[in-house]
Amino acid sequence: MSDKKSRDLLSDKRFDVEHALNMHAASFFYMPAAGIYDRERLEPHAELIAKCHIYLIGFVPRVNFVNAAQKDRDLVLTYEILGKSYDLVWELPPEAMLHHENGLWYVGDGTGRRFFPNEGACLQRLNHQYGVIKFLVKYIGQAYGQDGSRSALDRLIKHETLQKISLLGAPEGYRLELILLQVEPDNQIITIFNPFAENKKDGSARIDQGLEKLFNTSEEERVALYEAAMIRYFSPEFNMEYKNSFPSTTLKILQDCYDKDFSAVSAELVLDDLPVTLYSEAVTPTDMHFAFHDLHTDEARKVFFAM
Repeated sequence: MSDKKSRDLLSDKRFDVEHALNMHAASFFYMPAAGIYDRERLEPHAELIAKCHIYLIGFVPRVNFVNAAQKDRDLVLTYEILGKSYDLVWELPPEAMLHHENGLWYVGDGTGRRFFPNEGACLQRLNHQYGVIKFLVKYIGQAYGQDGSRSALDRLIKHETLQKISLLGAPEGYRLELILLQVEPDNQIITIFNPFAENKKDGSARIDQGLEKLFNTSEEERVALYEAAMIRYFSPEFNMEYKNSFPSTTLKILQDCYDKDFSAVSAELVLDDLPVTLYSEAVTPTDMHFAFHDLHTDEARKVFFAM
């Protein structure tokens, strides 16, 4: 960016140091809503699930496996989604052959080993190749408990809104699914140093405020802010709190950000392995979601996301 352009963009801003608190999802667990009671199946993933304090409830098209076939050295898997057929083609290793036994498909290589593409890999390829696995976000929530002792799954087992959505039923051809998210455990702040600002005398104090926030923001606060930022962003149908009230100086979860005079907060949801594309009634489908929120209405404080 040229000096002139920088000056044009930043000369009307108030402070020479501005901070934004940044949060993003670090990992996820994807599952059907009906699976929350299947403790045996969830047990191998217990360590990851325990770290997930954010949850998304939504509708996803049903993916029906239709057939498997071998064509020369390719394995062809056929699926049906919302009345249309889609093929996934996998190149087979040398000597490998497709087999069907007792109602199950598998690939054998002649050594006694059996293998087959797993469900997660197939969903991911279906979505990346055809863009057909879209997750309609209907509700976003969080659970934390004492020192992080309560996970998203713990909350969902007796979740009234999940039960309500389930009783209302999914649209034809869809099913109710869940995404559990872990918020990145390390704090991140974004800082802008503006040499063209109106006020240059408080820079040192403002740097100290940013460092204090960087090292002292708790996991509980990050989880609460991530939830609120994403609710405001997606504006899901069944959420009430935060859809129209975030950000606000009256919200307890933002009090420390205002006390340290932060300019903005942002929450990111970008996960390469997520097998679905998220969207809502308010947000179009995309693989990358950035919830940017200025904490001040004064244009002189909007230095991050208004450029």
